[in-house]
Amino acid sequence: MTRRYTARAAVTATCGADGRTRLPRLRSDGPLALRETAPLDGATVYLVGAAAGPLGGDDLELELLVEAGARLTVRSAATTLALPGDGASRMTVRAEVGPGAHLDFAPEPTVAAAGCHHRAAADIALRGGATLRWYEELVLGRHREQPGRHTSRFDVTIDGVPLLRHELRLDDPAVYGSRAVLGDARAAGSVLLAGPGLTREPHTADGLAVLPLAGPGVLVTALAADSATLRRRLARGEELASRPEPAGSVGPGRYDARVTL
Repeated sequence: MTRRYTARAAVTATCGADGRTRLPRLRSDGPLALRETAPLDGATVYLVGAAAGPLGGDDLELELLVEAGARLTVRSAATTLALPGDGASRMTVRAEVGPGAHLDFAPEPTVAAAGCHHRAAADIALRGGATLRWYEELVLGRHREQPGRHTSRFDVTIDGVPLLRHELRLDDPAVYGSRAVLGDARAAGSVLLAGPGLTREPHTADGLAVLPLAGPGVLVTALAADSATLRRRLARGEELASRPEPAGSVGPGRYDARVTL
């Protein structure tokens, strides 16, 4: 018998009159188990895998609502292992961050196991004065294993105006394994920071790019031979991105980046 999960989990974070963030809604579903833990900054929620996967055919969705003034941190308890199955698996995160609110989303890496066909998508709407840290890591296959197919996309708007549209498509090893694309890299990742006080200066180094956006944000991308090196490069990129914004920088605008490999 083929196992297929369709799951819809949700978190709502609100800010009380005392300035504390509370979670009036914390809904787990299927393999998406949510656990509130000691707060790191505001309220903190961990994603705990209640089943293996995602497996091919699974359709999972997480909804995050961070209301005005609230602060929500989302982490995961373990790596996500995308496995083969009957068709493609999907993981969609929809987030809305209200005025003056903050969302920090940084789960453990996703591993694209041999034979998988996984699609990850994020749709994030920021309202006036909201800030964001969105962190992703992808490992191409387990140890000594050829990776499966993986596509990730995230779309971010501020008050309805696009800040970033970004897609990484790794569905043809003959293409993304070439030296012109990923080469020998087995791990790829990114950090999107949105809000005031970020650098307006681009930076490149071995396997690292820090790209200020036309709007109030910076995209950090990195490649590496392994996840440990990738994490160090992303940390360095985030440090560079968080430098104070110099006077006379450009105001909000648009940036559209699409990478199809």
